[in-house]
Amino acid sequence: MAEERVVRRLAAILAADVVGYSRLMGADEEGTLAALKSCRHELFDPKIAQYQGRIFKTTGDGALVEFASVVDAVRCALDIQRAAAARNTNIPEGQRIEFRIGINIGDIIIDNDDVYGDGVNVAARIEPLAEPGAICLSDSAYQQIKGKLSLNATDMGEQQLKNIAQRIRVYGIHFDGQQTRATLSLPDKPSVAVLPFQNMSGDPEQEYFADGMVEDIITGLSRLKWLFVIARNSTFTYKGRVVDVKQIGRELGVRYVLEGSVRKAAGRVRVTGQLIDSSTGAHLWADRFESTLGDIFDLQDKVTASVVGAIAPQLEAAEMERARRKPTESLDAYDYFLRGMASLYERNKDAITEALRLFYKAIELDPNFASAYGMAAWCYAWRKINGWTSERVQEIAETARLARRAAELGPDDAVALSRAAHAIGFGAGDIDAGTTFVDRALVLNPNLAGAWYASGWIRVWRGEPDIAIDHFAHGMRLSPLDPNLIGMQGGTAFAHFIAGRYDDASTWAQKGLWQQANYQTLLIIAPASHALGGRLAEARQVLAHLRELNPELRVSNIKDWAPFSRPEDLARLEDGLRKAGLPD
Repeated sequence: MAEERVVRRLAAILAADVVGYSRLMGADEEGTLAALKSCRHELFDPKIAQYQGRIFKTTGDGALVEFASVVDAVRCALDIQRAAAARNTNIPEGQRIEFRIGINIGDIIIDNDDVYGDGVNVAARIEPLAEPGAICLSDSAYQQIKGKLSLNATDMGEQQLKNIAQRIRVYGIHFDGQQTRATLSLPDKPSVAVLPFQNMSGDPEQEYFADGMVEDIITGLSRLKWLFVIARNSTFTYKGRVVDVKQIGRELGVRYVLEGSVRKAAGRVRVTGQLIDSSTGAHLWADRFESTLGDIFDLQDKVTASVVGAIAPQLEAAEMERARRKPTESLDAYDYFLRGMASLYERNKDAITEALRLFYKAIELDPNFASAYGMAAWCYAWRKINGWTSERVQEIAETARLARRAAELGPDDAVALSRAAHAIGFGAGDIDAGTTFVDRALVLNPNLAGAWYASGWIRVWRGEPDIAIDHFAHGMRLSPLDPNLIGMQGGTAFAHFIAGRYDDASTWAQKGLWQQANYQTLLIIAPASHALGGRLAEARQVLAHLRELNPELRVSNIKDWAPFSRPEDLARLEDGLRKAGLPD
């Protein structure tokens, strides 16, 4: 019998995967499946057919597609990502279906309609390197589209891909404001990122506890002024993902990465941790810690001390002692606080209402719990930012009360002080108190990205734009992947605006609007910047969208949203919005 001939051909392979699929399924299994099916039927499959692609393999959350032309593959990917971004505009964060896409061109083997070979493997390996909603190309694919498609691309360097012998150069595609993650240089002092720990309790309801443990370890490390510590909001973007610590080191610009797990059961807690040198992948330290729930804070301190000891054994014990603090004596209050933080990070109206309830419960159990007061004050400020305030005068007074109480109880708690500063500055309009609180927070913890964020906004409201820009930049470096990056971009836009740099203000506003088209902070500053910069058509277009979202907004009530200390800054904003077409 004649030997069956292997069929080979050159093809472009597109690998696509849903971002955070396990997290989405864990939160809402039926809703996620329905949304994914709808996305496939209405968006993904029609685009594949339009560009003459063939889906040869699907998984629960991904697909592999063959194209005869790499140009068609890239055009298809661009259309999919743009359509998905438009589709997600009105969908709450945490429920959006986003894709990562990798494209390679190479030799493939055909076997019963299935496809194999390095052409497929490379596409599948570079796909996880893409940002959510973005695209990565292998060097072979990129060389084929150069000069054929008008695209902005970033050289991400040679990557060592799993199970691929040779290093592969990868390019990230920029389109409609999407950008790949750049490699960040290392700071001039030891630097560390603490990844989300795995919840080993067998109970998804304990996820908040594992996350809270990590956040407290990050806080303990960040109090050490000689150490550069990446903020929680950036490290948690890796939650639920299988990632290479070398990649994390490049993306976050850190030398060390801490990963581990938490198991909570029968009144006991076990934490395992390992510290890795991100430049080499070498394990520097690994250990396991176990205690009763009553000793939870001592356990956190042991993990922190072990990490510090591995990074800098010569550290003085006195500095570690200064970094130790127990937030509350009540474990029940602490549990309510952690649950409140988990709700706070969901950022939608119902979640903020629930977080506020939980923080008040923590305060009830421990009336001296400074951070609980600070977070409750921040919840009220968040309600005001998003227009969710129900009793305006009452909520402003309560914001001020909670913020002042947080500062009074936590004079050495940078988290409580920074949240209180932002809340009392924006929520209650007391810029002087906000300045006092945030300046002390930065002295206590210069690694706290949230404090730099709050300080940036305080400086905008004080009329100190260049200081504000510097503080936002520092916050973005400490948390380069922060989901609230858009808030720092908006603050930078405001700072340039009050400095009279309208083109720069427009550029920063547009960066944020590409990510989130309905963010009202940007929708306020963008039309004012365009108008005063002489771009009236653009100003009116953005303002029309703002008025759809907030029909009650007027020039006369913009002062309720923007608590400027200097009358000329408010007058400048009012003038810009009036020129853009906002009614008086």
